[in-house]
Amino acid sequence: MAILSKIRDRSMFLILIVGLALFAFVLDPTSIQNFFSSSKINSIGAVNGEDIDREEFARQVETYRSQSGGRTSQMQAVNTVWNSMMSEKIFANQLEEAGIVVGEKDIWDAMVALPNIQNSPLFKNEANLFDEEKLKEYIANLQADAQDGDDAAWLNWLETEKNIKLNLQRQAYTSLVTAGLGTSLKEGERDYFYNNTKMDAQYVYVPYTSIADSLAKITKGDLKDYIANNAKKYKAEATRSLQFIKFDIEPSESDEAEVKAMVESYINDREEYSNAAKATVQISGLKSATNYVEFLNDNKSDLSIDNGYKFKSQVSTDIADNVFNADLNNVVGPYKQAGHYKISKVVESIKLPDSVKSSHILVPFVGATRSTSTKTVEEAKKTADSIFSLVRYNKSKFTEIADEINTDGTKGKGGDIGWVRKDQAFSAGFDKDFADFIYKNKTGSIKVVKTAFGFHIIRIDNQTKYQEAVRLATFARLIEASEETENTIFENAETLAADLADGKTLIDLAKEKDYKIQYGLNLKVLEENVPGLNAQRQIVKWAFDSETEVNDSKRFDVDINGKRGYAVVIVTEKANESDVELNSSIINQVRPILINKKKAELIKAKMEGSTLEEIATNNTTVVRKTSSVTLASPLLSGVGNEPAIVGAMSTLAVDNTSDLIEGVKGVFILKVTKREDPVALDNYENYRKKLAGQLKGRTYQLNEVLKEATDIIDNRAKFF
Repeated sequence: MAILSKIRDRSMFLILIVGLALFAFVLDPTSIQNFFSSSKINSIGAVNGEDIDREEFARQVETYRSQSGGRTSQMQAVNTVWNSMMSEKIFANQLEEAGIVVGEKDIWDAMVALPNIQNSPLFKNEANLFDEEKLKEYIANLQADAQDGDDAAWLNWLETEKNIKLNLQRQAYTSLVTAGLGTSLKEGERDYFYNNTKMDAQYVYVPYTSIADSLAKITKGDLKDYIANNAKKYKAEATRSLQFIKFDIEPSESDEAEVKAMVESYINDREEYSNAAKATVQISGLKSATNYVEFLNDNKSDLSIDNGYKFKSQVSTDIADNVFNADLNNVVGPYKQAGHYKISKVVESIKLPDSVKSSHILVPFVGATRSTSTKTVEEAKKTADSIFSLVRYNKSKFTEIADEINTDGTKGKGGDIGWVRKDQAFSAGFDKDFADFIYKNKTGSIKVVKTAFGFHIIRIDNQTKYQEAVRLATFARLIEASEETENTIFENAETLAADLADGKTLIDLAKEKDYKIQYGLNLKVLEENVPGLNAQRQIVKWAFDSETEVNDSKRFDVDINGKRGYAVVIVTEKANESDVELNSSIINQVRPILINKKKAELIKAKMEGSTLEEIATNNTTVVRKTSSVTLASPLLSGVGNEPAIVGAMSTLAVDNTSDLIEGVKGVFILKVTKREDPVALDNYENYRKKLAGQLKGRTYQLNEVLKEATDIIDNRAKFF
């Protein structure tokens, strides 16, 4: 009883303990840690100690994706917004330190100077001149609409003002930095001699390629030591390398055969039992269907109706002969094309030109597209008929009236529409009646045709060579994997994943099953694309998860441009930012350098002799010559760019022989035979100005320089 009494007395304490235990069961340790640190949960990162709110960041990402019309992936939007935000905050800190302030008047003056503001009809007065008062009125109306709940335009305007302010601030800061960049006359003098001192030399060159790579042994310790000694150059970056097997969900041969047979069954009439009629009914096939549009809709063709006319060259070569030899209303197929099985009925055969050149006179009416006319439909038709009577047999009159009354792009061109291709004319965006007239009548024909734009008096001016064309009614069914096939593919992927989990190797399993291994090498933490799988952020996130180790594997559902499948992925390499890890990317950069250094030691040991000639003979080569070499252009003919060698020339006395020097392509020993110094100038101002201009031209690097000097915490990978 005493124990029960104590439990009752401490019930709240026990509830708290149990609650935390359950929480710990649901959440991983990292999540628990973050739970007690709201700043970590709500911060996507920080700049010089200033947190960036995660929710605000996410809103900006979604806004950016929305503005891009969905053409950017989530990670593309994340990276764009992050870079923009970083730049903004870094500059904000610099502006504060520099005491740079941009006032409201500065922003306003910059805004009214914008060409799109100056030239907008919205802000022009009766004299067609820009009017600031109209701009102010426009802004006031936007603000009023925002107060009434319609704030989209107002928010866009505020964003415009913000961008103008940022640009002004950056311009001011850049100007300040640029003003502090300069060069001295001494630097100008040095640049003059740097560019104009010419040297001739003799040299012996033994290339690194003369030594086999196998003789230059590089150890893991050599690589680590070199990377550690050049840590700034080879700054470690967290990477993951993967291997994977991709399983595409594709139809089997039996799936294809089934779809083909089904499509074939739609050609002729067939009998089917109708539940509604409770009897067997006759179903019309495509061949006998009198209304092919209705047929395709009723039978739910997987491709939309195409009413365009096709020349023989535009029909698949597999069926072109059959189509153009077929009688009207005959059906061709089934045939396989673009992932579908199809049957096509010839519903029309006609001779058409490939292109037509035409002119028009347009008489719009009230309510017509882009019309400002006050004419009723009846009045416009009467006007068009009257014009038709005037221009029917008078070409010059046609041109005169077209230039007088047309308001579209044909004004001043005599109504000339230009050439219209057949495929363009019979596309969904072109008026059918207009297309029918210009393509189904001869050159010189003229007629009044009504469209959404009004009444057109159309004249056919020219046509290309006529060819036979057909119009096809095509029923199509997509060739898809059956449920049975999908299940088999899934089972294969699952089996592979299970075998890897049991300790089997991917190489052995791939050989056994005849699978193709694909690779994703040196993926970075914020990447979303895996080569061969496209955008698969889920895989990259898993690979970088703190719980994922080398040789861990997992099956993923993947979708590549609408094509579903599975990927069984294994982590093969893990390099962390904090370690001097030998990931393949860094190895590929460092190994050639170290190999050449080892080769240089071997070459130096053989380059013995008291003269260049003797050294050349001992190494089965010759003494080479180079002339008019400058430090500004350190090129050796027949060798290439060798700055270290030319640099040694500049410090070597004439007729003196250098020590052995390691160059880019091999080991050198040289003797300067001539040095031609330029004539000294009275003043080196022009060269100083040139250097100053080059220096100021590098202000584009300012953002990156400031970024390197800024304390940035980046937590993007934890949330995206």
